[in-house]
This record gives sequence, structure tokens and C-alpha cells, in this order.
Amino acid sequence: MSHASPKQQVVALLSSIETGATEPVASIDPDRYTQHNLAVADGLAGFGAVLKALPPGSARAKTVRVFEDGPFVFAHTDYNFFGPKVGFDIFRFDGGRIVEHWDNLQQTAGPNASGRTMIDGPTEATDLDRTEANKALVRAFVDDILIAGRMDRLAGYFDGDRYAQHNPQVADGLSGLGAALKAMAEQGVAMVYERNHLVLGEGSFVLSVSEGRFAGKHVAFYDLFRVEGGKIAEHWDTIEEIAPRAEWRNDNGKFGF
Repeated sequence: MSHASPKQQVVALLSSIETGATEPVASIDPDRYTQHNLAVADGLAGFGAVLKALPPGSARAKTVRVFEDGPFVFAHTDYNFFGPKVGFDIFRFDGGRIVEHWDNLQQTAGPNASGRTMIDGPTEATDLDRTEANKALVRAFVDDILIAGRMDRLAGYFDGDRYAQHNPQVADGLSGLGAALKAMAEQGVAMVYERNHLVLGEGSFVLSVSEGRFAGKHVAFYDLFRVEGGKIAEHWDTIEEIAPRAEWRNDNGKFGF
């Protein structure tokens, strides 16, 4: 495994959930592995216990996208993991091995009104020289629009109505986003972004990790954006409820970057 790149190690490790291969687990540093999935106990033992609990032959893990930013590798995966789910996983490497893991899983839904699924669309990062500019754009968008609600600035982040949307409840374009927000407001469903914890990127793809409330529940928002020509062009996401503190299987918290 030592000759594999961090991205290759992550894809192999996630695939092992499905294949049962034991070699990829060697990518994890057993003495330092910190787990932020609150349903999983800390360390390598916690990871192993979850795999043992899966019904035999039920697991699927097909990684669709994988990107790298400094010590972090982040992946977008189509899972069957106690039921069909789409997930984002973030791994932190140190000394060539995985020492920390975060994720966000949502039950698979869709396609949406525009016919897009939660995982389809482009997979390869372009504009690698624009990573920092694209991360800055997404960070500003999250702060401006999602947290502060400065909707008068919304149009400036997009190229007209050209916006491909993969959220199962929302159609393409700013028009689709507006219609979905209006429908949610009419139903009394509030989506509140309270804090942005992390922005990672590689070229045209940028992942934002935020915390807030959705329909009254404490949640984590993982939003993946594809940026094109300095504008947001495409969006994928998962929303996961954060369990009450008494139900956590580890003490590391959902975030803690």
C-alpha cells in the first residue's frame, strides 16, 4: 500500500467495505486513528466492528469522485451501508497513513425534477491552478448567502440560470433553487446554516462542511460545488442529522477540524 497515492489508498479502503479485502486497512494508523462518525467507536476496532455488523454480502461502495487538498483526501461515494446512501468521506493523512476520518451520509433519493441523481455528472477536477480562488469563492458564497442570507448578492455567484443541481428535492438553475426555498418556507421548513467548519478543494471541485439546522434538527451540511469560470456551475450535497450527545459512540465530535 505504501506505493499507492493517498487518493488510491482511500478508494481501496472504501472499496474494501464491499469486497472484504483486508490489505487496504493497512493504510490506517492503528495507534492514531480518530473517528468522527458518531455512530462508530473510535480507532481501528470501531471500524472493524461496523464492518462485522453489516449483513453478509449487503455492502456496496462505489467511489465516484476523489480529490486531494494538502493532508486531506475527500471522496464522494455511492453506498449500500445498512441501506442505500450517498456519502462524503474526508480522511486526513499524516506520515503517509490515515489518522482521522469524517463523513456525512444521506439516504439515496431522486432523481430530481431535472433528472439528475445525487452522484452523476463530471468527476475529474480541472483548472488545478485555480484551487485557491475557487475555494475563496465557495467560502464567500457560504458566508454571504447560506449563513448571512444576503440574497441580493446571490446572482453574482452564478452565470445566469446555468446551475446544475443534484439535490434530490431541487431542480436546476437559480429558478429551481428559488422555487424549492419558497416551497420549504410555505411548509414551515427552515434550512439554517450557522457555521462553516471547513472548505477543501482541488481545482474545479470544492467541498464545504457546515453545521446548522434543517426542519428543526441539528445537522451537518456537506456541499460539493463545481466551479467554472469563477462562477458556481454545479452542486451535490448530503445532509445528516447529528445524534444527541448521549448516543455518540466516540467523544470526538462531528467536526473538530
